[in-house]
Amino acid sequence: MTPEQELAQLPGLSWSSNGTATLSGPLLSYAERLDARFLALSRRWEATQVRFPLVIPAPNLDRIDYFRSFPHLATFAASLDADDENLEAFRDATPVAADGHLRLTTLAPVTDVLTPAACYPIYSSCAGQTLTAPRYFTTSSTCFRRETHYVPLERQWSFTMREIVCLGSADEVRHFRDAVTTDIDALLDEFGLKLPWLPAADPFFRPEQNPRYVMQQVDPTKHELTFEGRLAVASANLHHDAFGKAYEIERSEGHPAHSACVAFGLERWLATFLKQFGNDLSAWPDIGP
Repeated sequence: MTPEQELAQLPGLSWSSNGTATLSGPLLSYAERLDARFLALSRRWEATQVRFPLVIPAPNLDRIDYFRSFPHLATFAASLDADDENLEAFRDATPVAADGHLRLTTLAPVTDVLTPAACYPIYSSCAGQTLTAPRYFTTSSTCFRRETHYVPLERQWSFTMREIVCLGSADEVRHFRDAVTTDIDALLDEFGLKLPWLPAADPFFRPEQNPRYVMQQVDPTKHELTFEGRLAVASANLHHDAFGKAYEIERSEGHPAHSACVAFGLERWLATFLKQFGNDLSAWPDIGP
């Protein structure tokens, strides 16, 4: 049975070939309760909960060299140039072609990107700060990444990501990463899932030409919680002082702050439950109210 055929039997899900999914009814309720379990993990750290806009100013991402590392993933927030003649030309033509493509006229300067990862705005919001103690944050966002192909719930253009982030010293962020992954393992036991943490690398453009990819092979800083050896449902990431340097975030000793994050792909958890427990939601793990 193909993923599309499996999902056709899952109540509360509709899927579009452009890589987007709509949840409703009991399935949406389940997803919200699942996210609440992930949010609860952040309370151990008294993490500050933050909600950011869906767009990130391009200069904020440029500070971490995002556009050279991941140009193939970026989705840009674009609008038409506000000149009346330009708007009339768009309006008076056929705006949407028969193949579904927009016939755009001149665009206004593009200055923002639809967020590709929930944690990025956290680092830019702390730019220039000096930390006297570790800081913890959690946020959830609809994220956007272009892909070569899409699979319902597993590989989507837009998807929901929950993240928990620590900024601090090297020892503090490593302790955070290790403790959160232990807590996630306890959740897996509760849910009746056995998933391994596997070393992984970020999806760099032309990775063999990117020194960051090479470094991740030498010093694995990314581990993914993986279903069936192919589907990452969560990741645990050590960034060393990369974000601290990029955004000039310091510890009180004057050194760049280190950071770590743990990320959950909500739709991918639903896909895992579907494959593991079937399309009857009453047979899925009881995750509480």
